[in-house]
Amino acid sequence: MVTAIVLAAGRGRRMNSSINKVFMLLNDQPILVHSVLTFSACPEVDNLVVVAASDEVAYVENMLNSLIGIKTWQVVSGGSERQYSIANALKVMSQTTDIVLVHDGARPLINIQCINSVIQVATAHQAAVAAVPVKDTIKAVNDSGTVTGTPERHTLWNIQTPQGFNAHILRQAYEQAAQDGYLGTDDASLVERIGVNIKIVAGSYENIKVTTPEDLIIAEALIKGKNSVFYNKECEAKNMVRFGMGYDVHKLVEGRKLILGGVEIPYVYGLDGHSDADVLLHGIKDALLGAAALGDIGKHFPDTDMRYKGVSSIILLERVREIIAEHGYIINNIDATIVAERPKLAPYIPEMNQRIAAALQVEIGQVNVKATTTEGLGFAGKGEGIAAYAIASIVKNE
Repeated sequence: MVTAIVLAAGRGRRMNSSINKVFMLLNDQPILVHSVLTFSACPEVDNLVVVAASDEVAYVENMLNSLIGIKTWQVVSGGSERQYSIANALKVMSQTTDIVLVHDGARPLINIQCINSVIQVATAHQAAVAAVPVKDTIKAVNDSGTVTGTPERHTLWNIQTPQGFNAHILRQAYEQAAQDGYLGTDDASLVERIGVNIKIVAGSYENIKVTTPEDLIIAEALIKGKNSVFYNKECEAKNMVRFGMGYDVHKLVEGRKLILGGVEIPYVYGLDGHSDADVLLHGIKDALLGAAALGDIGKHFPDTDMRYKGVSSIILLERVREIIAEHGYIINNIDATIVAERPKLAPYIPEMNQRIAAALQVEIGQVNVKATTTEGLGFAGKGEGIAAYAIASIVKNE
């Protein structure tokens, strides 16, 4: 059973409004309603707990009563802090709940694909959060306003919601925080404190939190599809769709890690190569560059350049995304197939999809990785190497 906790107890002082920001209209519906309807429409979600300010519980109940056909729900009074609000929701949540999702009601543009991904990863790994890679350079600054360091950008992520957890783990984390008097900034920080690893799920840059008046304007534009050339009929004639194909193969050897799609896979052999030899990402990069008629990875990242010795192919995939963008292209979708007799790759494919989507800054539904064998035939069938095929489509708005 999956329970979604939707937070709506904040006041949103930065919105400069006399009413709770989640009650403000977005495309003729309250912001909160957008969030509730999306979670209710997700087949994997069984019920909802909406947290409202104590003086707004009746108002929220009336709002939800007006919605037709939504999942079973209940409204609970929130606390003075976000953490206390969720603690109240956990108290009324069914004991049969297996997975708990926590979502900010002020993120109205969440999509079902992201919700499903968080549920899947939380089910497999106990804890998962939606997030997107940081786009800007981040500086660490001390109290005097002096820069003290520059963290590597590829290690930094903007954390979003939903955040998903094994119900027992989340209850344990909240009990420990209450016992220690600890107040965290999100649910994941509480779960981290009890030693549980948090998995990242590729979110969306459209999954913004409406906090200021400017955010509301952006959300209005996004919800009307003004940001997407794919669904704007007025732009349709201007778009040129291009396709590219990529293929790569690497030999399996001892003493190397096996990395596919940015995921390290336990195996006795790894792929031989100048970089991390991620054959799947190499194929995808060639497909993207081919679609834009920009050569191949050998041209951009030659194996004679020691800068790329042992480099992560995820980092190079991010660079390919930048190259594509510099030439005016938007990535539409990726379809790829790994050819390997061993090891079995099915358990790792969801994480591959997530890492690739995050690196390319696309929705997870735009990436599809598959794996197949050759029934013992050829070099792959004999376990001598692994190959990958990839097709990419991109679009240019001229």
